[in-house]
Amino acid sequence: MSRPLCVTHKLLTPHLVDPATELEPGRDITVGVDQVLIEDATGTMTGMQFEMLGVDEIAVPLAVMYVDHNVLQIDDKNMQDHRYLRSFCERYGVRFSPPGHGISHYIHIERFARPGALIVGADSHTTTSGALGTFATGAGGLEVAVAMAGYGFELPCPRVIGVELTGRLGYAVEPKDIILELLHRYGVRGGVGAVFEFYGDGVASLSITGRATICNMAVETGATTAVFPSDERTRAWLDAQGRADEYVAIQADPGAVYDEQIHIDLDTLEPLVAAPHSPGNVVPVGELAGTEVVQVCVGSSVNSSYEDLATVAAALRHGPVAAGVQLTVTPGSRQILDTIARSGVYQDLLDAGARMLEPICGPCVGIGQAPVKDKPSLRTFNRNFPGRSGTAEDQVYLCSPSTAAASALTGAITDPRTLLDWPSLRPAVVPNTELHDRHITPAWPLAQRHDIEVERGDNLVSPPLAAPLPADLAAEVLIVVGDDISTGDMAPDGAIAMSVWSNIAECARFMFRRLDPDFHDRAQRLGGGVIVAGHNYGQGSSREHAALAPLHLGIRAILARSYARIHRRNLIAVGIVPLLLPAEAHAEQGEDLSVPGLLDALRSGAATVTARIGGRPVPLGLQLTAGERAVLLSGSLISHIREGRRRPVHATV
Repeated sequence: MSRPLCVTHKLLTPHLVDPATELEPGRDITVGVDQVLIEDATGTMTGMQFEMLGVDEIAVPLAVMYVDHNVLQIDDKNMQDHRYLRSFCERYGVRFSPPGHGISHYIHIERFARPGALIVGADSHTTTSGALGTFATGAGGLEVAVAMAGYGFELPCPRVIGVELTGRLGYAVEPKDIILELLHRYGVRGGVGAVFEFYGDGVASLSITGRATICNMAVETGATTAVFPSDERTRAWLDAQGRADEYVAIQADPGAVYDEQIHIDLDTLEPLVAAPHSPGNVVPVGELAGTEVVQVCVGSSVNSSYEDLATVAAALRHGPVAAGVQLTVTPGSRQILDTIARSGVYQDLLDAGARMLEPICGPCVGIGQAPVKDKPSLRTFNRNFPGRSGTAEDQVYLCSPSTAAASALTGAITDPRTLLDWPSLRPAVVPNTELHDRHITPAWPLAQRHDIEVERGDNLVSPPLAAPLPADLAAEVLIVVGDDISTGDMAPDGAIAMSVWSNIAECARFMFRRLDPDFHDRAQRLGGGVIVAGHNYGQGSSREHAALAPLHLGIRAILARSYARIHRRNLIAVGIVPLLLPAEAHAEQGEDLSVPGLLDALRSGAATVTARIGGRPVPLGLQLTAGERAVLLSGSLISHIREGRRRPVHATV
């Protein structure tokens, strides 16, 4: 008799390239990929690296490119990117969602994600699709390009944390508060190497968009993804989206075993807020009640569903937004924009004084609506890393739509349960499911694609390709940074910095600018060096620019106490060695560092290698899987593929 399986293992097992592979946490597994999600900010690097692989077309059943990040078009760079991406999609068989059509994660659950699928996306919040009983995870653009070219997706098998939900959410308590509670317990590091799988009687009470909120932000714990079962809620969602035939029931078997189990009682949950400057800095809303806010932002890639916007609109029927507060509202997709327009929700928001934005990522990635410095901005977004909003001295708080609405009315952070007479939500009208097919281009037949020329403007420059690693490493310590340094500190958000993400040499000028404005010039002057960091180095976005920029500057090794999952893989993929610095060791900027025998240590499978930092012997960890060592020994993942060291795999359907 086969052992009972959790949902995560039911999703992974049929996608294993080697069916005999045991799903043991930490073990290398390679899976076939059903769907690929790409967005424009990471998409140009994904596309250019896909072209470097020399394949003729995509080798997965579906790939979709969404233009939702760099759309401000302050000069012609963004539009150069858009024209490259559209022509790339036409040439290689990728579907294309144009600027203004919506945010990738919302469109994907509306139109493409389906129960049982395995999705890899060049965006960390690809995890959103886990709401539909899907294994969906983010990765760097190069790993996504490799998967899209038909070589599968390799990852360390995650452990599975079972999260039992019981009861029902109380008045003005929302799914956002569930994921904030999870962040309160695990912080921004506790989920590394894990999948959060939800079960229990409380699951049935959560809408699909509510589940999407939870799955979207699960990555903020460092997790690989989050997964909900596919149940009657899933069936109803797919039916409303005109996709009833894609429904498949997927539940955990009775007696399914988890690597860890926790319990959240929805009956006792209260509204929560993540205070600056971390999604893990979570406290009850009551502890912050009365804190003045000058800006409230609703929407982005999380909490921009019809349900979320209707909740805010209902609260705002109490009266206008408080004087001195700027309220912005971002619908998640053109479909949601159409629905709120036809239901009356849009009018309610206008009447209350909200600034209505187009369905793009916008202020979530510092593209517009940057707040005034040192003044609280309350947002329903997923991240509040320092400077992410576009203001270096920002004070961003994260909350649910109910808390945002109540606070917009009062001008201060407010427990939404104190507003006891909210009008009921306006009922949703039937969504116009034809909008996506009308605006998202189909994949052209191969015979029509051969003569298409991919348009590459001068803002698009192929990324650097690493030379083989040296046998012995010798360099200077360029910078020493602390814990929880985000990829946004290496490749910053905002309209100006993001406009050059298609040119790594220009992008590298912004690396660590917030922390050390001289870093770029010093690295160039010295011809490279090493970076020393604390715990959770590279948290947040999947942007591989944070690995390509140091490669461009001649950096071939990082020393950190620990690494965020995606950034660690990105470093390896481009040929940078992620070394582990022991707790008792230290380094100073300007010290000499040498790692003799680094290449031999990689070849032999050694778990440590001895370095000398300022003359002091320091053992550094080499905690790498066999597959990761093979990539580093090839120089990079592209070189590894070109050498024929990974075979193409058959995608599942």
